[in-house]
Amino acid sequence: MSRDPAMLNAFDPQGAVDMPDAQRALILRRQRVLGPGYRLFYDHPLHIVRGEGVWLYDADGQRYLDAYNNVASIGHGHPRVVDAIARQAATLNTHTRYVHHGVVDYAEQLLATMPDALSQMVFTCTGSEANDLALRVARAYTGASGVIVTQLAYHGVTTAVAGVSPSLGTALAPDTRTVPAPDSYRHEPTTLGSWFAQQVCDAIADLQRHGIRPAALLLDTLFSSDGVYTDPAGFLAPAVAAIRQAGGLFIADEVQAGFARTGAHMWGFARHGLVPDIVTMGKPMGNGHPVAALAARPEVLERFGHEARYFNTFGGNPVSCAAAQATLDVIQQDGLQQNAAHMGAYLRQGLRELGQHHPLIGDVRGDGLFIGVELVRDRLQRLPAKEETHRLVNLLREQHVLLSATGLHGNVLKLRPPLVFSKEHADLLLDTTAQALQRL
Repeated sequence: MSRDPAMLNAFDPQGAVDMPDAQRALILRRQRVLGPGYRLFYDHPLHIVRGEGVWLYDADGQRYLDAYNNVASIGHGHPRVVDAIARQAATLNTHTRYVHHGVVDYAEQLLATMPDALSQMVFTCTGSEANDLALRVARAYTGASGVIVTQLAYHGVTTAVAGVSPSLGTALAPDTRTVPAPDSYRHEPTTLGSWFAQQVCDAIADLQRHGIRPAALLLDTLFSSDGVYTDPAGFLAPAVAAIRQAGGLFIADEVQAGFARTGAHMWGFARHGLVPDIVTMGKPMGNGHPVAALAARPEVLERFGHEARYFNTFGGNPVSCAAAQATLDVIQQDGLQQNAAHMGAYLRQGLRELGQHHPLIGDVRGDGLFIGVELVRDRLQRLPAKEETHRLVNLLREQHVLLSATGLHGNVLKLRPPLVFSKEHADLLLDTTAQALQRL
């Protein structure tokens, strides 16, 4: 999960007002046994005990509209996924060194949603592992090591991908270079593609000046940690051409953008008319079950496969594949990509109408059910409204709606509700946001 600065806090339960004693005691126990690295959401953290569909329920039975959690992509506790996990767990769970139809059936069905050139898969447990493996594959194929990412990118928590994840706040790897996000709110959209490609070319040149050859351009195709940038469609193509001309690969991190999230396409990279060299995926893949993978061109995987054996004890196990298969089946059979497109357009229109009455809303952007709403103090100067965003996120939490904030200044509301979001849920989200903006 990426760093969302308007939500994360090192919470002090001793100083909390009106917190039930039982919750205070639980947080203190948590801090004792989990240590200082963990953070909690919101100024007043939630004690969640149950999820169903688009709803989360706290320990007092209060329900919250979940407009944030893309992990449970087809809804919390989806019965078809729960049933698939239980049936397979009761039958067999082992690793991929035995032949089993589950991983093969699923891989074939998933690859059929991608361009033909992406025809092979490797399974892992988390998106971090998938991105870690993608870097290993890219470096083996190119013989180079340099990686280019965006300024506030998040790609995972292993040592390798933490080194290419500036949003974590840790030191970047020496062979990593960052480029500014393709900010369509502050740059002319018609020239955004050439501008972003120039940033990538500058990063390539800097790597080369230091004797480092570029191996990959690694991008979350929604730029979710950077502030959610999706338009204009196709603007990524010149940057991808630049990295390939320099001998590197394009790795599309689809952990956030994939599995019908954007509505217009099954995968975020398709919005730009691209065929990546490697695609990584995770989180929503199993509706919360820890399953992830990468897909790649076979010629890219070939060198890595000859030089190194890859084995992941739990990657591609039958239970994980059953969860992923059920999730994909629901997306395809229940028309959730189409629902994401329809409800996303409805939500963006509603948010833009709110902007006509609330000048704090500077920009509404995104695709499908992944939406960024940038809050500004001055629309002409486009000054980030960081403190107001923090307050708004917490006001919405108090009014039982959950979302988050992201971006370089923490001033972009991030909405990514379950793909089963309906008009009823969207209207509740819009009405509650209107009330919170009025209070703000």
